[in-house]
Amino acid sequence: MNLGKMDVFEFKDAKCNPDIIHPYTQNLKNNSVPIVIDNGSYMSRAGWSTSEAPVLQFKNIIAKPRKERSKKDTIEPIQIPQLQVGNDILNIEAVRFQLKTQFDRNVVTHFEAQEHLFDYTFTHLGIDTENSVNHPLFLTEAFLNPNTSRQLMSELLFECYGIPGVVYGIDSLLSYHYTQAKPLENALIINLGYQTCHVIPVLGNKTVFENTRRLNIGGWNVITFLHRILQLKYPAHAAAVTLSRAEELLHTICVIASDYKEEMKRWTDNEYYEKHIKKIQLPFSSASTSSALTLEQQKERKRELARRLTEINARKREERLAEDQEKLRQLLEIQEIIDFGADKDEVDNILAEYQLRNVNDLQKSILNLNMKIEKIKQKITAANNTEDLEEPPVKQAKLSKMVFENESALHSFLDNIKKMKQDILNKKLMRKQRKQDIFKRRTAAGQERMRIISQLARKEKGNDDFGMRDEDWDIYKTISKDGGDSDSDVENEKLLEFEEILRTHDPQEFDEHANLGELHQLHVGIERYRAPELIFKPYMSGSPEAGLSEVIGYVLSLFGDEDQLKLAANVVVTGGLANLKGLRERLLVDLISIRPFRSEISTMACADAVLKFLQEHNRPFSNNDIQSGVKGSGDFGKAAVQKSLDVLVRHDKVKEKVYGKQKVYCIIQKHDASGSKLREQLLEMDRQVNDITLKMNEVNEKLKSKSQLVKNMKGKMTLTEAIQQNVELDGELESIKQQLLKYHGTQTISPTKKLEVEKEFEKYLSHYKKRKRMCMDILNSILENYPKTKKQLFEDIGVETDEDVGFSIEKL
Repeated sequence: MNLGKMDVFEFKDAKCNPDIIHPYTQNLKNNSVPIVIDNGSYMSRAGWSTSEAPVLQFKNIIAKPRKERSKKDTIEPIQIPQLQVGNDILNIEAVRFQLKTQFDRNVVTHFEAQEHLFDYTFTHLGIDTENSVNHPLFLTEAFLNPNTSRQLMSELLFECYGIPGVVYGIDSLLSYHYTQAKPLENALIINLGYQTCHVIPVLGNKTVFENTRRLNIGGWNVITFLHRILQLKYPAHAAAVTLSRAEELLHTICVIASDYKEEMKRWTDNEYYEKHIKKIQLPFSSASTSSALTLEQQKERKRELARRLTEINARKREERLAEDQEKLRQLLEIQEIIDFGADKDEVDNILAEYQLRNVNDLQKSILNLNMKIEKIKQKITAANNTEDLEEPPVKQAKLSKMVFENESALHSFLDNIKKMKQDILNKKLMRKQRKQDIFKRRTAAGQERMRIISQLARKEKGNDDFGMRDEDWDIYKTISKDGGDSDSDVENEKLLEFEEILRTHDPQEFDEHANLGELHQLHVGIERYRAPELIFKPYMSGSPEAGLSEVIGYVLSLFGDEDQLKLAANVVVTGGLANLKGLRERLLVDLISIRPFRSEISTMACADAVLKFLQEHNRPFSNNDIQSGVKGSGDFGKAAVQKSLDVLVRHDKVKEKVYGKQKVYCIIQKHDASGSKLREQLLEMDRQVNDITLKMNEVNEKLKSKSQLVKNMKGKMTLTEAIQQNVELDGELESIKQQLLKYHGTQTISPTKKLEVEKEFEKYLSHYKKRKRMCMDILNSILENYPKTKKQLFEDIGVETDEDVGFSIEKL
């Protein structure tokens, strides 16, 4: 989310980039490298076990567009729309209601969708073997996945893809071991997933499955809850507040409050509200509407459109006239053939070719075409005459050029104009409201419409005289779908005229619409705290389940006092919601409230450890250096450190700098008055840089001169090459001498004779080209009325071209 002017945020609306098909190298194919797939309920990550990072990352969704209905008359085959998977879905909101996933909660149940996702994964990994995937597979699954789901998954992998072997792993436990280089023996893992949350106790490196609990609230519920409360708050922008944008808001501005009630009390203060409110700018179009155009501009636009339509119609008439004339010419030629006494069979064939039954149909067609051509010519003449007429000048509105005696007269005039404008707007609003109410069951307009319809239905069938009287028109307008009279052109023109007057004499009337951006802004205040609070208070969305803190307390109560201390001393948070602001502090507060006095509690997150390390040392570090520095805080792995750095960079707490392939991170500095030492260090470093630069320039000059000398030496021939070239030249000289001896003593042609021959050749060549052009003109004239092709004409009359006999001027 980008920060704009005056602390106004803008949506990124990031689009997915389609995945490429990665190369399938011989090393991967021959060594049967295992494939690793993290089959999460939100994101799927796939790659090779030899890679440090996943090769593919895409959302675990597919879009199956609906089939288009074909008309009964058409015989075209029904085209099945292409299935879109993961990153191929460029605009998720456009196909939101067609999305499908293989998960029900966090358990795979729709294996047809899972098969499409496996096809997409294996294809983009580059696997091109037929009927099988000859690689072992490591696949993640949900905690305590049902045996039926695992059985159907194994059946799909072995029967459909021919996998040689598969290993399943629990995603939350793998995440715990992956994010920490040396996991402790005891831990309380809190996995905040997209569909569910799990509280998993680990004692002595063994997972206590019977004491694990699941909470059916996850990131999806938080996103939909935030989406719903924002749409209720801004019903006018309900279409602009999408689920994708709600998800972006959740990960950028939402915060978990340490004390939810106290936070809500703070927002009752106006100063606190103005200081902490987040303004989100929605996209909008500032294009001028038709009401902003003056009456003259509207009429000019209508005249321009009429002029274009006239030109289009004239062009179509001319094309139609040309077609009719060509058809008439062909029919007249048929008539001439018949008049010359052609054979009956030949005449019947010609008439059948033009879909004519007999000579009478031919004469009728000729007559109809003559009349049609005459009418089209008359229309073209009439259209040309109307274009020559001058358009009457547009009269200026009398109200717009009035002169007032004093300011009070102007104000009274403008008040009257505003009143008349408001009356027209009220009439239009009443008509619109009536049109909406007339189809509602319990409104007065709807009941009146049904009463009139029922009265009309009670009339006798043989005495149906509705519509014969003038008052029936009022009844029809009352019960019609339009709900009565519609907006007239006179009213619209009046509104345009009134707006032009107000824009001329009272421009401040339109100042309130100058900044349209403020009308398309979301002011997100307590919603930032309400949405993520759903994890701790599921009853806010109507769920009867306990909150996360209550579930953690219940899981701890299932153990003895000694085991409770071990678990509470190492609380690890994983999952997509683990990076929400304030989550660590909230868990710490809730754990303190349910644990005994002075109990050891630790909810140290990797991001907090990284930020603390950078603040203490206050200098740039690489990822490896930071990983080594935070070992004392929790011994986090490289992946966890990199993920935490990305989060801190996104929240503008850490600065990232790229040097080639290396990334360096440092804490964002606060400006203070102790910069003299830094300036001295910078000056000293500049001096060192200058000295090294001078030395480097000297070395570069020496290198340049040596390189030029080597280049010059390479450009000259060696002695062996020179001798070889001398031998070759001697051979060529001897060959030329032998050719000269052949021509020695032969008779030569004088220049005068040569000139005469060339003139004679040019003369005959000119005659040849002239006669060829005349011949081609005659043949082209014949082709204009010849029903066959040019090649067939040449065959019929026995003409051979230069190309047919292989003749060419260039060969002479």
